[in-house]
Amino acid sequence: MASSAVKRFSLVFYAPPSAIQACKAAIFKAGAGRYPGAGNYTECCWSTTGTGQFRPGDSANPRIGKVGELEDF
Repeated sequence: MASSAVKRFSLVFYAPPSAIQACKAAIFKAGAGRYPGAGNYTECCWSTTGTGQFRPGDSANPRIGKVGELEDF
């Protein structure tokens, strides 16, 4: 029995809500999000929203928050 091996990768990224559509458009334009099976599916993705936190280190230049302080977003 022949088996066709399809390489699959998961891409995980974080973006502010205002940038999500632009990020997805660029990723799809680069060829990601295609299902190789019947149906010729494109622009496949799974998205979720949530909350997070981070603490910028001494050499950080954070877009939001301050160096050394915990930032919730």
